[in-house]
Amino acid sequence: MGEAGINRAVTAYRASDWTTADLIALKGDRTISVVVPARDEEATVAAVVERLVADLGSVAGGRGLVDEVVVIDSDSTDATARVAAAAGARVEPAAGIRPDLGTVPGKGEALWKSQFVTRGDLVVFVDADLLDWGTHFVTGLLGPLLVDEDVHLVKAVYDRPMIDAEGREEEAGGRVTELVARPWLALHRPELAGIVQPLSGEWAIRRSAFASYSVPVGYGIEIAALIDTADTHGVGGIAQVDLGRRTHRHHRHDTLGLMAVQVLAAADRRRFRPVDRRRLRPVGEPVDGDRRDRSGLGETAVLTQYARRSAGFEPVVTPVGIGERPPAASC
Repeated sequence: MGEAGINRAVTAYRASDWTTADLIALKGDRTISVVVPARDEEATVAAVVERLVADLGSVAGGRGLVDEVVVIDSDSTDATARVAAAAGARVEPAAGIRPDLGTVPGKGEALWKSQFVTRGDLVVFVDADLLDWGTHFVTGLLGPLLVDEDVHLVKAVYDRPMIDAEGREEEAGGRVTELVARPWLALHRPELAGIVQPLSGEWAIRRSAFASYSVPVGYGIEIAALIDTADTHGVGGIAQVDLGRRTHRHHRHDTLGLMAVQVLAAADRRRFRPVDRRRLRPVGEPVDGDRRDRSGLGETAVLTQYARRSAGFEPVVTPVGIGERPPAASC
């Protein structure tokens, strides 16, 4: 597929294409939820919530664009839940949502659980560690869903400078995108090469679509939703919106290995087209005869990295959760 064909396959917009008033007029009787997954983000989550509530929530005598702002707290050990609630969010602890379904750590787990405590027909996901952003992130992502019924998933596009521990701007972010996600898509899903930020943490989706997808419990959720939408609704069911600039805190390169494992695991489960997935091991099917975990929820990979010690390089072994939740509509 040539470059022109790739670019035509996915509709591109700019956040400035709509104002909040435009979208309120288009909203009709649909409901909109903004979900903020958070784990130990007391330094930034309050500012994110405050802007969302102030700019997009209901105002006296008027109608807001967003019907609810919900923070899903993933076992934070700091004051994330308290400061988020004080800023105006409804805070739901991930472990307390549908306890009958169990709980595991992970971003995907938080977003999957959010489906049971939110009511929006349209759902926007916004990360809690944003530093340089605006509520045009939300309005921009909602625009395509409100103007085109054939769009089911909207991905953010932005410049991504990173901020180090001292607050200095470093190289552009997106290392897992450039070294893992984009090469995998080039090999196995070239029709999605036009997606600028396949792993962007800001995205919007129709509840009906999200509820029909299996959801990885960790960082594989973004690439899984992308591939599942393309497989279910076609590449034309995905839109992209240029949001300008997004900065977030720097992550050490060695911590990105865990994220890369989860992204690859989710992508590899979707390597085959839906018609061929009978060849793909279903979520939860035992590996090498091990039948102890039929749910797949606790499925793990083992990542081995190395650190120099006094005696030389020693292995650092980390279990990485790669299980998936079933479609929420089935629960």
